[in-house]
Formats: sequence, structure tokens, C-alpha cells
Amino acid sequence: MSLTLVEAWTATRDRLKAAGLEGPVIDARILVEAASGASRADIIGDPRRPLSDEQAATLDGFVARRLRREPISHILGRKGFWSIMLKVTSEVLTPRPESETLVELILRDLSEHRPFSLLDLGVGSGALLLAILAERPAAKGLGIDISEAALAVARDNAANLGLAGRVALLRGDWTTGLPDGGFDVVVSNPPYVPTDEIAALAPEVRDHDPRLALDGGADGLASYRRLAPEIVRVLKPGGRFAVEVGHDQARAVEALFDEAGAVETATTRDLADRDRVVSGRRAG
Repeated sequence: MSLTLVEAWTATRDRLKAAGLEGPVIDARILVEAASGASRADIIGDPRRPLSDEQAATLDGFVARRLRREPISHILGRKGFWSIMLKVTSEVLTPRPESETLVELILRDLSEHRPFSLLDLGVGSGALLLAILAERPAAKGLGIDISEAALAVARDNAANLGLAGRVALLRGDWTTGLPDGGFDVVVSNPPYVPTDEIAALAPEVRDHDPRLALDGGADGLASYRRLAPEIVRVLKPGGRFAVEVGHDQARAVEALFDEAGAVETATTRDLADRDRVVSGRRAG
């Protein structure tokens, strides 16, 4: 006898919950929707719709992968971020909701029709760069990453979102080769996990996100020491920057930017009330 949508959702939820996974209710719904082609409204409004044998087998495969602690984003190959949907692979950091704090902060200061140049250092999937450009049609952006595999994902995402004409994506070592004063806005979500703490991360992160995007050196601040003076250098006078930080790193990162000559340096907290983004401006 075929499983119905509600039976599939209930059974999946119970399997994930029994394994001790966080968020089993939401994960179960997402997996059932993806396997069956149903929507959330279908599960509520037509809960007794049967799954085909093929759909049930697909769901079983999804659940088996989730029980091995593979993140949903890798199972489905996509992840929603801000107002966009992104392709996600093991070559890029899975975009996280807390990073939307940075997007919100930048968009708040830039009117919809204002033209500006945006630089994203360590662009990864393109999440920050593309989320901002999708909301600001007069802007153009450059994304830099040391990983060619990550850049390939970002290029696919830019094309899928119809943004390829306003984006350049280049392989590089942070700001090496970029001119002084070239950008109105610079954003970055650099690696900031202390090396010794990576082993204690959740398996979904430790075993599936690229280490290159996680490892911030002995104290987690290695990237910021290099980036602070360079970000100030490549900003136009009066230009704005925003970087994501670990929850206990804001004061140290603020100090690095202050030392580099930034002004109006401040920290913004995320929806969980944790320090999340350090921002400021180049003087002038």
C-alpha cells in the first residue's frame, strides 16, 4: 500500500527525531516535498495524496543520506538564501540564515536605484554578492575566490539568477592585484573557525563544508588580519564594508579595522542576538 503525504512526513520526522537530528519536523517536510514534488500547501490540503513507488524510493534515499548527517543542501543540491535560490555543492560553504544579517545591513544603506560597485572576497557560492545584486538592479559586482571549483558554482548561480551580465568572478588571493579605491562596497564571509575547534563542529559542517572556508587559523582571526588593511585600501573614500565574524570575535575584528584606519566601525547582532557583522567605512 502506498504511503500518503502525511504518512511519509510523519515517518520521516520520526526517523530523524529518533536519530537525534536537530529540526526533524522541518527537515522531514523539505525531504517529502522534494521527493514527491508536493508543496507545503499540498501536505496540508491534500495529506492523503499517495506517493508513487519511485517517489517513496527517492524519499528513502534522501532520509538515508540525512541520517548519515549529510546536510539538506547537499542532498537537494540547492539552498534558499535571502530572496534567491542557490546551487550548493561540497565545494562551497552552505549559506546560512545568520549571514543574511550582512545582506540586510548593506541593503539598508543603499537605495534601490543607486549604482555602485560591490566586491565580495571569498565569494563561494555567490550568496552575499548575488543576494545584494538581485535587490539592487543598478549595481555591478566582482567576486574573488581562491577555489576555481567554488567559482564554477558561483558562475552557475549568477547565470541561473539572470545576473551574469552584472557580475565578474575571478580566481585570486583576496585583494591581490586590485587597485586602490576601486569599490563602493566590500563584503566578506572569511574563514573564522579556530583550527583546533573544527573537529568539534557538527558533522554537517565539519565533514561537508570545505575546510578552506572554515579554518581561520590558530585564533580564527588570520583572515581578518590580512583583510582589514586591504579592504580599507580597495574602498573608495567614504566606501562601506561589512564582514561576518564569529560570535566572540567582534571586538578583536573591530580593533583590526580601527588600526587599519576605518571609521564608524560597529557590530551588528543577528536574530539569535549574537555578534555577527562588523562594518564601517573608509574615511573621506
